[in-house]
Amino acid sequence: MRAARYYARNDIRIEDVAEPQLMPGSVAIDVAWCGICGTDLHEFLEGPIFIPPTGCPHPISGEDAPVVIGHEFSGTVTALGEGVADLEVGQSVVVEPYIIADDVDTGPGQDYQLSKDMNFIGLGGRGGGLAEKIVVQRRWVHPVGDIPLDQAALIEPLSVGHHAYVRSGARAGQTAVVGGAGPIGLLTAAVLKAEGLTVFVSELSEARKEMARTTGVADEVLDPRDGDVAERVRELTGGAGADVGFECSSVPVVLDMLLDAVRPGAVIVNVSIWGHKPEVDMPTLVLKEIDLRGTIGYSNDHPATIALVQSGKIDLAPFITGRISLDTLVSEGYDQLIHHNEEHVKIIVDPRA
Repeated sequence: MRAARYYARNDIRIEDVAEPQLMPGSVAIDVAWCGICGTDLHEFLEGPIFIPPTGCPHPISGEDAPVVIGHEFSGTVTALGEGVADLEVGQSVVVEPYIIADDVDTGPGQDYQLSKDMNFIGLGGRGGGLAEKIVVQRRWVHPVGDIPLDQAALIEPLSVGHHAYVRSGARAGQTAVVGGAGPIGLLTAAVLKAEGLTVFVSELSEARKEMARTTGVADEVLDPRDGDVAERVRELTGGAGADVGFECSSVPVVLDMLLDAVRPGAVIVNVSIWGHKPEVDMPTLVLKEIDLRGTIGYSNDHPATIALVQSGKIDLAPFITGRISLDTLVSEGYDQLIHHNEEHVKIIVDPRA
């Protein structure tokens, strides 16, 4: 079968690889669509980061570069391994793409995303969504019902936004400010709107501001060039400030804005992955008793995220801004997102085209 494999920085190759073998307790899936994630771009430009370098196999998967990549994907069940009785061949599914030790409890309430040596399918080994087929453990497979498979490929990044919402402790009726309207910022805003919050989004890019408006994920779209965003948030909240903030840009001035824009006692969740250590305005954080929280991945968020889409509270279709073939992964995928990122939210790949 054909697959995209990461060898090293700036070195991704489309190759023929052996088809994965069905094992007891596993599920075989024909991949329909796979999204290109910001993490994939970091690996391409700066990596390896999550991908184990050649000669340094991952302690759980036992794999190192080259590895098949892609972790935001949907597909159709084609076969069930021995012991799997609660799925059916032909079902539409998505994969929660974790590589986690077999003895880690992934039941309700468990923080398995924080387990030792955690990594992701499509980064740390075990196949990936930028391939025609994949075999994964049953516990990572989630049926999506009648959600179209192209939209279902966005369930994984949407689950990142959902987990950030859960980490925030936010409630319906509260006000949130989201710093940055890239893919994760927009999808986080979509979750917040679906959960009944008033959402303000701060963004510079005209294309991303327009996406926030047209998709309805923002009640107000604020541009820092048009004035003090924090002051505008206070005006919109009767002087109080937002109840919760979400940092989705990895830009220091955005974090500073959020610290200013939220009310005393508020929560700020950092959703973005930082490639450097930023300065943090600790005096403001202390004097306002702000709770600054981190978040990584998701933890039993996929079912709730899927339900939000199935209920119609979130429409994922507008966030798909490009569809490409596997052969054009770098030229029409990576290059577009690197050099024309303001024009795109999510480019998805058909690994069979």
